[in-house]
Amino acid sequence: MTRFALIGASLLALSTGLPAQAQTAPATAIVAPPLSYTQRTLANGLKVYAMPDATAGTVTVQVWYDVGGKDDPQGRSGFAHLFEHILSRKTVNIPYGQIAAWVENAGGTRNASTGQDFTNYYETVPPQYLETMLWTHAERMARPVVDQEVFDLERSIVKEELRQNVYAPPYGRLSRFVIGDNAFDASIYRRSVIGSIEELDSARIEDARAFHEAYYRPATATLIVSGNFDPVQLDGWVDQYFAGIINPDRPVPAFERPVSPPRTQPRSVVAYAPNVPLPAIAAIYPGVAADHPDTAALDVMSAVLSRGESSRLYRSLVYDKQLATSAGLNAGSQEEAGTLTAQVIVAAGKAIADAEAALNAELARMRDTTITAAELAEAKTEILSADLRSRETSSGRAFLLGRALVSEGDANAPDTRLAQIRSVTAADVQRVARTYLDENARVSIRYLDESQRPEGTPEDSWRNPVPVPTFLTVPPAILPPNDLLPEDQRQSRPAPGPERPKAAPMIAERTLPNGLRVIVARSTDLPIMNAQLVINGGSSTDPGDKPGLATMTAGLVTQGAGGRSAPEIASTLEALGANIGGGAGADATTLSVSAPVVSAQAVGAVLADIVTRPTFAPEELERSRTQAINGLRVALRQPGPLASQVLARVAYGAAPYGAPASGTPASLATLTRDEIVGFHRQWWRPDNAALIVTGSMTAEEGFAFAEQALGGWTRPAEALPAPTARAGQAQPPRVVVIDLPGSGQAAVSAAVRGPRRADPAWYPLSVANAVMGGGSNGRLFQEVRAKRGLSYGAYSALASRAEGGLLTASTQTKNESAAEVVDLVLAEFARLVNEPVDETAVTDRETFLTGGFSRNIETTGGLGGFLADTVVYGLPLTESEAFARQISATTPEALQTAATSAIGSGTPYVVVVGDSKLFIDALRTRHPDLVLIPSSEVDLGSPTLGL
Repeated sequence: MTRFALIGASLLALSTGLPAQAQTAPATAIVAPPLSYTQRTLANGLKVYAMPDATAGTVTVQVWYDVGGKDDPQGRSGFAHLFEHILSRKTVNIPYGQIAAWVENAGGTRNASTGQDFTNYYETVPPQYLETMLWTHAERMARPVVDQEVFDLERSIVKEELRQNVYAPPYGRLSRFVIGDNAFDASIYRRSVIGSIEELDSARIEDARAFHEAYYRPATATLIVSGNFDPVQLDGWVDQYFAGIINPDRPVPAFERPVSPPRTQPRSVVAYAPNVPLPAIAAIYPGVAADHPDTAALDVMSAVLSRGESSRLYRSLVYDKQLATSAGLNAGSQEEAGTLTAQVIVAAGKAIADAEAALNAELARMRDTTITAAELAEAKTEILSADLRSRETSSGRAFLLGRALVSEGDANAPDTRLAQIRSVTAADVQRVARTYLDENARVSIRYLDESQRPEGTPEDSWRNPVPVPTFLTVPPAILPPNDLLPEDQRQSRPAPGPERPKAAPMIAERTLPNGLRVIVARSTDLPIMNAQLVINGGSSTDPGDKPGLATMTAGLVTQGAGGRSAPEIASTLEALGANIGGGAGADATTLSVSAPVVSAQAVGAVLADIVTRPTFAPEELERSRTQAINGLRVALRQPGPLASQVLARVAYGAAPYGAPASGTPASLATLTRDEIVGFHRQWWRPDNAALIVTGSMTAEEGFAFAEQALGGWTRPAEALPAPTARAGQAQPPRVVVIDLPGSGQAAVSAAVRGPRRADPAWYPLSVANAVMGGGSNGRLFQEVRAKRGLSYGAYSALASRAEGGLLTASTQTKNESAAEVVDLVLAEFARLVNEPVDETAVTDRETFLTGGFSRNIETTGGLGGFLADTVVYGLPLTESEAFARQISATTPEALQTAATSAIGSGTPYVVVVGDSKLFIDALRTRHPDLVLIPSSEVDLGSPTLGL
């Protein structure tokens, strides 16, 4: 746990028991020491950064390559991203998919990503597996296998990723294609990193081999190791596995950058797409490169405009004028250029022109007037607090370093940026606003539903009229391709080393006189704190005809309390560097506050008002009602979220768990202030709640914070309510199809009823769930993605509920393959019952679960969330120690017994949401009794979905 410094005060508790700084604004008190690292460069050019932390429970290994979307060859947009997938899969000594299996079976996690400037590969594992991870990275760098099987399969998966992230969401095309194509003109950043279906289809295996030979080498790579390890031992392993890798004789291809003349005339774009529930607008301005001296002032300007509910765009467009459901501006900086992009989703019934006028007015105000001293201080505090949180884990610190190296070439950039943020003045902000929010260089975008497209308007009406630059053609590979060696000739991966000790949180508990249960867990030296208030009940206590009541109540408590208006609450908390959020789950309502410890006392005072003295002003109810209904319009036009809501109704019917926690447009329209006040009075009470405090506070400091904040919360005389019959009787199996015309993908979800979280059977069923769909080594992922390339991912999850939860499998696929994927998903449910799982597989999945648990509780928020679960589900606090033991006690026989009990011999509940004309005939052949419902006719407020 890295120690962070606080300026000008002691951490010792004073008479209140809280840190002395808690009574002051934190703007000058949030100080992080420089990122601690050592650096060396091998003779072959590989740069190595070590960031040891002896108290961490994990070690993170990252390799960042200086190759990204900007290096995609001519006619091959998306190629760096495609190759990211290819390089993760197979080497001379590693069969296809084994890296992911090894990482998960070690209790770790892995992933990779591609940006315009970089491609990175990273794992976080228990420290004893560090050598193994270093060996796998050396394998991928020097000895990858790029064969036709890997190439074809990964290309298919990338196309599904594109469909899932771009074509399926209502605003995916806007972000990736429309804004992306118009953000730059003659620039290396012009093309989308994910590419296009057409150019992915045109790629060949020879292109992949040439790409690796051109760009992947030690001299283009940076290795970062962060966490619990011995630095001397690390040096030896790095020399052993990487020093002998030779750079290719040919230089890295050099691309002469096209000259992109400044844009001197504004441009307007209108784009259309299917399933756009609310119009959107955007404004794009040229920005600056990441190392430009104006980035700090632009970050502050962006924070004033759009960070938090006290920001100018939110206040004007969303809160005051109610013209938009969301509004923000992002200052994006990359290695060689940047953009400033404002995006607004227009509220239902509001005119696009009015939203544009309001956006323009705020941008003009930023140019024409100086921001206030309070706005400047708040923006700085928000940025510094966010940076503090990003340094909480060794993995987070590694990513800070990696991003700085690829975008600025400077390991000290994260710390330099903080100093630059502190020095920004109000005059600096106005100067950069005048310089970069240049209306002559603006691209204005309107994004509308396909139904509004005028006849004859081409589908690509949004395209930038400036020709796309001509990019490099990578020279052909000259080295012979690698092949997987026969098993008896392969080099074995290094065996795990000895386990290293790690710090454990210190947990203490006390009950205040008013009945509030207080749990404090000191988990870090980082001067941050997280307080989670858990109120038993949740959305399952909503009246049957009022779904959304608990959620609306939870949202409204922050929209005016204790004499403060909603904007005043937002401004006060944001000026303290605090984040607040929460909502109603099925069994409980949670309100979370995260803040620097220096703000604790002031944050506690606001929290007390929010919890005990909410205003529930009628005008705030109407505003929140409108925002919630607009949010539902967006969510329910996406196949995944809609499938999840429908599945709950199919599985639980009229029982409380079946109702949508966020309500429906119809139910939200009927909620009254009296109902909300009554709900708050009934359920929000100290003897029905617990406060969990995690972070750097000691037990006594945490208890003092709780007493100061909520010790005055009065316990009512009425008897404590108790939810009942939340899960209801099991419903008969059904297959339901929701027709969503124009949907870019189909969502497939299937589920069976499972045990309550406190049931001992939950543990073996959790292991069974991990076998079926936990991570990339789960059977669903292997069958749907790894073997057939039908999805970007396929997973299962076992819900934690006070009563019976669901074991749910879910995935998304192209519409044409929906029926096939349904078959595959159902086969995996049956396989859990009919095919015994061997002891090795059970042990591997147990390690996968316990490793994920350990990583989760490394953060203050994750630890607080877990302790909140113990409260909600009636588990002892010793569950933090017992969880791994309970999971690891699962035997193959216990797993199969739990799976058989949950799944039985019946058909799971099945929901498919997509463009049904592309799959309904095939699906009906297999399931002739399926029910088909047009999306426009689905009534989530009805136990029968409106049928």
